[in-house]
Amino acid sequence: MEDFWVFALWALKTWLCLLIGLIMVPAMFGFSLGISEAYMNILVKTLEWATLNIKKVTDERTFKPSASNGLIQREDGSMEKELEELRSSRPKPLVGGDFALSDCFYFTRKGIESIVEDEVTQRFTSEELVSWNLLTRTNNDFQYISLKLTLVYGIGIFVRYCILAPLRITLAFIGLSWLVIGTSAVGLLPNWRMKFWLSEWVHVMCYRICARGLSATIRYHNRENKPQKGGICVANHTSPIDIVILCNDGCYAMVGQVHGGLIGVVQRAMVRSCPHVWFERAEMKDRHLVTKRLTDHVNDKEKLPILIFPEGTCVNNTSVMMFKKGSFEIGATIYPVAIKYDPNVGDAFWNSSKHSMVNYLLRMMTSWALVCNVWYLPVMHQQEGEDAVQFANRVKSAIARRGGLVDLQWDGGLKRSQPKVWFKEEQQKQYSSMVVGDDSSSHSD
Repeated sequence: MEDFWVFALWALKTWLCLLIGLIMVPAMFGFSLGISEAYMNILVKTLEWATLNIKKVTDERTFKPSASNGLIQREDGSMEKELEELRSSRPKPLVGGDFALSDCFYFTRKGIESIVEDEVTQRFTSEELVSWNLLTRTNNDFQYISLKLTLVYGIGIFVRYCILAPLRITLAFIGLSWLVIGTSAVGLLPNWRMKFWLSEWVHVMCYRICARGLSATIRYHNRENKPQKGGICVANHTSPIDIVILCNDGCYAMVGQVHGGLIGVVQRAMVRSCPHVWFERAEMKDRHLVTKRLTDHVNDKEKLPILIFPEGTCVNNTSVMMFKKGSFEIGATIYPVAIKYDPNVGDAFWNSSKHSMVNYLLRMMTSWALVCNVWYLPVMHQQEGEDAVQFANRVKSAIARRGGLVDLQWDGGLKRSQPKVWFKEEQQKQYSSMVVGDDSSSHSD
């Protein structure tokens, strides 16, 4: 029995030494020993081999690419353009504007398409894959394909749950623990320049350890456009992990509501060393107070750039939904950032109505990896005569174009609430104008 405990202690020491030497130290100083790259190469080749075997067995019957990520194959372009093309292909009515009885067929088809699959609901479900990535959660209709593929799938379960999951959980625990301890210790120092440098280093170091805990492979593009102090960084939102992804390359001031429990402990520790902007629940409803706090922060050019996700909810990384105008009203310099995840190795989308935070993190730690691209876009300013809503839409469009995402005007709040009355009225007016068309001829008569 004594020999067993000696062996267990030796195994634990070896495990910790390898963990610290091969993963944590490189993560702390921002370099890699090539282990992650080798793992990703093996993973990519394995998935390519699996895809070829699936196509060979099924003759490509069930794995067809879907451009729309859904059941309905929609054409690019707006309803106004489609209706305009339809009406231009027929003679113009002599009276009654552009409307013709045949237009009813077009609107009926659009209505049925929206009932079957609207543009909003499908943005809150996991992105469809062209081919299976050997994860059961991405193939609900799994069936036996071949013995070799089944064996590889079984080996994958062992690797993900028995090797990667314990390693990732350990790294996440260490990263969060060091974040709380490090920021609390730095918070005791006087407000000298050294304190702010240490605070940024501790934040970035801990986020890098957490990123290694997700086997994250992140490619940053156009680093010359990185957010600077005294500005606001806005990005599309897929998951709480977005924060880890961005803070892996620089430090930001967070904005959010004060929480209790473990999250509250982390928040209180972080704010001791860095001026994050936390609000009480009652304060979040006071728009003037929120605006004032944000304005005061960005006016101080010595403070870190604020990180905000204007969508206000997580979207499945196929599109960008309406940006809330609050962060665009204060006249600050905006640094847009586009984040695009690769769903073939792991689904980063957090469906908060289906999975709790703990359940989501466990799913991420038992996925193959996390691969994403981050684009820093050129700085943007509010133009003369441009209101906050127009400015927000312009920034959103730029992020959507760069990330290869669909630019939607719908509010992400529809995920949990009914459309507002004024929004319904606006849509009714829009459809009314499309139905009537150009009735200038009838007015001239």
